Amino acid sequence: MNKKHFSDKFYEKYGNRNEKPVLFFSPGRVNLIGEHTDYNGGYVFPCALNYGTYLLIRKTEGNKLKFSTLNFDHDEETTIDGLFKNTGKTWINYPLGVINEFLKRGKKISGLELLYYGDVPNGAGLSSSASIEIVTAVALNELFNAGFTTLELVKMGQLAENEFVGMNCGIMDQFAVGFGKKDHAIFLNCDTLDYENVPVILDDFSLIITNTNKRRGLTGSKYNERRAECEKAVELLQAYKPIRNLSELVTGDLDVLEKYISDPVVRRRAKHVISENGRVIEAVKVLKENNIKRFGELMNLSHDSLKDDYEVTGTELDTLVYEGRKLPGVIGTRMTGAGFGGCTVSIVLKEEAENFMIKLAKAYTIKTGLVPDFYQPEIGNGAGKLQY
Repeated sequence: MNKKHFSDKFYEKYGNRNEKPVLFFSPGRVNLIGEHTDYNGGYVFPCALNYGTYLLIRKTEGNKLKFSTLNFDHDEETTIDGLFKNTGKTWINYPLGVINEFLKRGKKISGLELLYYGDVPNGAGLSSSASIEIVTAVALNELFNAGFTTLELVKMGQLAENEFVGMNCGIMDQFAVGFGKKDHAIFLNCDTLDYENVPVILDDFSLIITNTNKRRGLTGSKYNERRAECEKAVELLQAYKPIRNLSELVTGDLDVLEKYISDPVVRRRAKHVISENGRVIEAVKVLKENNIKRFGELMNLSHDSLKDDYEVTGTELDTLVYEGRKLPGVIGTRMTGAGFGGCTVSIVLKEEAENFMIKLAKAYTIKTGLVPDFYQPEIGNGAGKLQY
């Protein structure tokens, strides 16, 4: 990110070089293991990336909000006259939803000029939306001395996405973006929000993210359908135990599913969530023991479950994963994010990383006609103010 170029663009857009804007950054995230468990009150293991969303923001007199981004040729302007309503299919719903959360809590927001730039691929499943929400929340919190804690800002970001944007996501994305720590992943209990920063020491291995370049809109996907199936499983399993969510069950309970859930589809959904929680718990344990080989095996098992029991993968993700597993130096590879497109995350021997990307790209294009993108990210810090 060229900060001088970014600030020049801000002045080109908004003028007045005498008043300097403030720069904030919020990361994207990748979830190493623990998929579709977050809204089931389960365990996840995400980390923040060194890719994310940059925001230059400046307070102005009056009540005009001016939004612009270097990513799209699409500027918008609105005024603060009370609470906002969703403005249709536009990216500004993410910051507007966050501004709404501040207004609902009685915080006075004045006019603002905002310029965003994101280097998280939009629609790739690396949480570009949560990144926009949290960078906006952190910036407003600082500029208006609102005094909210990081956890409060994270919850406000989730509410913006759930209630304003209309995407019924769990809290993992916003939490990882807000609480990320360099070279650590977050072992998070999504029910209690208890968490632990766990060092990720890869030594001879690289983290490689592969983008299918198949766009998928989450709200139009089967995401909400999966949530409903999990809720149905909870309802049926209450005859077995008085549970509030599937993650209150453990792998030892898997053998009771057939007795209480007659619908094989709902039964498979429950099986995935319960077994995935078990995999996350084991993954954190083996990572602390520096057993990266077993961590990779658990990533593989996670993908197989997401394919067979949760059915959220699809041709593109499966091609990347199963072709990737054939290549030397790959110890684990799985889809990450909601599925139906987006990205895979792989752990690959550094000396084989280049070979992995070349050979996987070729195999993927032959099978799907699409060209993948590869990223070798670092694990970075959560959202905050930057100097420039």
